[in-house]
Amino acid sequence: MTAARTLLPDLGKLQAFEAAARHGNVTLAGRELNLSQSAVSRQIRDLEAQLGLLLFERVRQRVVLSAAGQKFLPDARKLLEQGEAAMLRAMASSGVSLLSLATLPTFGSRWLVPRLPGFLKTYPGIALNVVSRSEQFDLEEQGFDAAIHYGQPVWANAVCRYICREVIVPAASPGFLAGRDIATPEALAHAPLLNMATRPKAWANWFQVAGVDAQGAYQGHRFDQFTMLIEAAVAGLGVALLPLYLVESELRDGKLQVVLDMPLQTEKSYYFVVPERKAAGLLTNQLFDWMVGQVTPPA
Repeated sequence: MTAARTLLPDLGKLQAFEAAARHGNVTLAGRELNLSQSAVSRQIRDLEAQLGLLLFERVRQRVVLSAAGQKFLPDARKLLEQGEAAMLRAMASSGVSLLSLATLPTFGSRWLVPRLPGFLKTYPGIALNVVSRSEQFDLEEQGFDAAIHYGQPVWANAVCRYICREVIVPAASPGFLAGRDIATPEALAHAPLLNMATRPKAWANWFQVAGVDAQGAYQGHRFDQFTMLIEAAVAGLGVALLPLYLVESELRDGKLQVVLDMPLQTEKSYYFVVPERKAAGLLTNQLFDWMVGQVTPPA
């Protein structure tokens, strides 16, 4: 156990190394850290001795990263960022229970955040740390209590709990629809279609269910985020296939209209993902139960 602890990084030494690498100068690194030049040099030498690596090469008045130093620098910065994040989380949770949640960007901004006042009113002693994430990651390693995931119920070292299915509808702005007769799927097949880059087969699947052979299902403008796709539809660029949960306000305010009342359930769903170790946690279960209660079943 004692031997293993000799490998734990000293954040002060990592700071000295990172600052010297960024400035290319030990003196400037010392000024930033409020340390003397000799103190910074000593910390770097101690780190090199601990690693058994030469991190810098001295060139005139500058220090230049060695090959080993260049390789180690990203890991050092990651450790410093994680240490700072841990301190900030601890400070933010003073007197409250902190719950860190990773969510899909558009789902978070359009569905989750507008509803959060209701959750915090029910559970006033909770402080939320909400971060946008689009890809899977190690929840435990990055200090998250839960994540919102769209897809299949698969996430390494975590438990996936079903929230809801996704229902998509063809929608467009009133200005775009004015003067256009789009009363059937066949007519829609000839209209300008807006596409989600990460879901290239969405329109083809919708037309297949509608019984239409649409040659132009893969054509039209493409966007890589639902936020941009929604704004493109509101701006009148065409018809977009949009999840009902993400355009509630636009439909309510009349910025968008459902072109044809032919909703389609996608094969994938939204899941609430919790690290296996935290599956029985009170805060995460409270958030999950509340979210499920917010889901309105499709008509």
